This record gives sequence, structure tokens and C-alpha cells, in this order.
Amino acid sequence: MSNVSPSGPPMAASPLTRAVLEIDEYASGLGWDQPARLFALVDTAQLRSQEPGLAAQLGLDSEEAAAPLTPIEQDEIPAGRPLDEFLGTIAWPDAVAGCAMTVERLMLPPSAEASVPDGLDEAGLAKWVAAHPDRQEVRMTVAVLRDGARESALRLREKDSPTEVLTGADLVPGLADALAATFES
Repeated sequence: MSNVSPSGPPMAASPLTRAVLEIDEYASGLGWDQPARLFALVDTAQLRSQEPGLAAQLGLDSEEAAAPLTPIEQDEIPAGRPLDEFLGTIAWPDAVAGCAMTVERLMLPPSAEASVPDGLDEAGLAKWVAAHPDRQEVRMTVAVLRDGARESALRLREKDSPTEVLTGADLVPGLADALAATFES
């Protein structure tokens, strides 16, 4: 008997891993070339007891199917604003246990680092990476909890399948640090 449900992460996965994979699956359903998305992570049981109307609206009024953490998508991130600058403006209410973000980026293999031309500004580097034949498009989903727990999921566009998603706590440390900073008062 398998512990994997037909649609969803392994039941043995931590609540944070389950939330990250749920968000990755949601983002996958929206397709590629999407803007970054920000999610609040709330304790599902607490949400049910304190906000029963919202829990019902989100389909969380039944104990059976609900995961321990519920991702709630936030308002759209302002276009053209650097993510680190935007994240610096966020202050979460106490009811939010954690947060998560999905963002798409171009990546190069480490072997390409040696061939980066000198003297490129940020725009020039972005253009050079976008034209590189070994570039990979990747969707990163990163989540952090107030207690410091972290989890990430990476999905390559060329291997766009739920079975090809990499997970790990330290896959995108810079974004995890930026998300964790939103809980520092």
C-alpha cells in the first residue's frame, strides 16, 4: 500500500513540504511565464476555529482532507518592483504561521560561470543569460515558517512533471532569507 495519494504529496511529508508541493502544483496549473506570487501560510485548525466562514469559503470546513497548513494567495506583487524591495514592505499579522513565494527564473549550469563576460551590468547579464544555449527555466517555490523552518521546490520547464520536482530546505537560500525577514519586527 502506497502512502502517496493520486493527486498530492506523500502523506509522510512534513506540513511545510506538503504546503510547498501544493503551491507548486497550483502554480503548475497556471502554466509558465507567470508573475511571482506570494502566499500566507496559516494553521488550518486555527483558521477553522477562528474564521469558520473563511474556512468554509476555502473548502476547509471538513477535517478529513485539510492539510495542517493552508496557503492563501496574497494580492498581486507590483510589476517592475524588485522582489527584495517589495518583501521589505511586508508585515504579517500574528495569525500567519509562515509565507511562501513562487518565482520563475533563468538558471545556468555552474560550468557556464567561467564564460560570463566581464563588466556586465544587471540588465546586460540578464540579456546574456537569456541568450545562453544552456539556460534552464525554473520555477522556484520557497516557504518559511515563523519558527525558522524552510522548504523549497524547484521545477524545470523542460521536465515539467510532478515527479520531477526537487525539494529541499536549502535550495534557494537567498529567497528563503528574504521571506524569513518578513517576520522580523
